[in-house]
Amino acid sequence: MSDYDVLIIGAGITGAAIARELSKFKLKILLLDKEAEPAFGVSKSNSGIIHAGTQNPPGSLKGRLCVEGNRLMREEMAKDLGLHFIQCGQLIVIFDLKDLPELEKIRLEGETLGVEDLRIVDRLWLNAHEPGLGPEVQAALYVPSAGIISPYRFVYALVENAVRNGVELKTSHKVTAIKRLKGGEPGFEVTAARQVFRTRFLVNAAGLFADEVSALAGGADFKITPRKGEEYLLDKKREHIANHIIFPLPTPDSKGILIIRTSDGNPMIGPTAHATEDKGDLSTTDEGLAEVLAGARRMMPTISKSDIIAYFSGLRPVCGHDFIIRHEDKAPGLVNVAGIQSPGLTAAPAIANHARDILADNGLELIPRKDFHRNREKPVHLLQIPLSKTRELIKKEPAYGDIVCRCEMVSAQEIRDAIKRGARTLDGVKFRTRAQSGRCHGGFCTTRIVKIMQEELGLPVEEITKRGPGSELIMDERK
Repeated sequence: MSDYDVLIIGAGITGAAIARELSKFKLKILLLDKEAEPAFGVSKSNSGIIHAGTQNPPGSLKGRLCVEGNRLMREEMAKDLGLHFIQCGQLIVIFDLKDLPELEKIRLEGETLGVEDLRIVDRLWLNAHEPGLGPEVQAALYVPSAGIISPYRFVYALVENAVRNGVELKTSHKVTAIKRLKGGEPGFEVTAARQVFRTRFLVNAAGLFADEVSALAGGADFKITPRKGEEYLLDKKREHIANHIIFPLPTPDSKGILIIRTSDGNPMIGPTAHATEDKGDLSTTDEGLAEVLAGARRMMPTISKSDIIAYFSGLRPVCGHDFIIRHEDKAPGLVNVAGIQSPGLTAAPAIANHARDILADNGLELIPRKDFHRNREKPVHLLQIPLSKTRELIKKEPAYGDIVCRCEMVSAQEIRDAIKRGARTLDGVKFRTRAQSGRCHGGFCTTRIVKIMQEELGLPVEEITKRGPGSELIMDERK
């Protein structure tokens, strides 16, 4: 049995951010996840938007933490962790000038939260700055501090930095039991993958399953209701379709169907927002496609179904209208971090700081480490650097000139680098490098990637998986 100061369940964006923040202190920390790699749960389907903080009630926890998370990304996180963050700004558009008071209300609420430089712009401004908008769009709220990032690489950067600073990471470790320590001693025994880990403090960042983990630990009784969102990725040839992230006027339950720039170039449209009881329902539907296309085309009529190269959906862990981030007095030592739906990606660094303070208030001693490594070297992505820089890299390492994924211009060396950084599955390689993310969906590059993974990991081909056990690509019929 291993002893820890803090055990974190869930290596998505929230758990990863908390692990990295706590790694600044002299603590023994364990980060567990049931999936084969970090970011394979809720975080893998995130839109990658760094929200400014508008469209959140001024008194809400999520509103306050979103604004702070946005500031931390712009001023610290992107630089410290070598992240490709693009501050492209956002537009919230209206189709009828009668809705101007609603835009004004969003502007005033945003300013109350601390969002800066908000302004309502007319059609003349839009014609100059977002010329592809359809004729129905009349005006918009311009939100310049919003931006975009790769959600997977954000998670991987946090985890890599946390591990460098001493955090232990164990994947494929599904938590099956949690017991309070005997004899009145504060803490828990956590069983995962037939191992038992003892910890004084337990942080529940289990996403869709946070309600189940809280119940196992004897904490608060709340219910996570998944809200499914279908999204559709467009071909990179439509990269310049929009200059900003484009929102319609939001509804009480959803920010609406968006046109989303991504940090890798491919625009996305969506998501839908429909409640479901099935925490494994990642299907897409004809109805969802029709809803997304109708909403996106109203804002930008040139979008075509033929532009779509990938259909996918994600589940948001909804639990009321605000985040749950609190110490559970009925289970001393348990901190629940639950209901982290949008804008959870943006708020993650601020959520981590908030969780740190809650742990400190409840007895966790935080002694700063003098040897904390703040920075992480930015990985090479050929599509994000000038050709002159690529030539320099190839002179030093010829494998950067060996292109494996033609759609996304990913080299053999980038794939090897991703494996050295922790990729153990084809999806892990994909999320870190974008190899297999183009229109051919890996039709040309998958076999080559498998061969590189065999060489780097020393695994037989039958043990190479798409996303972990049960997703093997090649089976030995003799076995």
